[in-house]
Amino acid sequence: MFRTDEGPKTAPIQEGEEYDVKIEDVGKEGDGITRVEGFVVFVPDTQVGDEVKVRITSVRRRFAFAEKV
Repeated sequence: MFRTDEGPKTAPIQEGEEYDVKIEDVGKEGDGITRVEGFVVFVPDTQVGDEVKVRITSVRRRFAFAEKV
């Protein structure tokens, strides 16, 4: 028997939404990393500790990209 209850297949955020976030880490490409409802979001031109308002620009299966507003 196969299990089909692997959880949601969609991201908890959508393109165009805005959030106030705190940058928690920096990725290997230099983008800041934050989480919205546990979902990883990359934010260019930010550093650890920055508190910024962001707009989601692209949502992928396991992560998203955002820009500072």
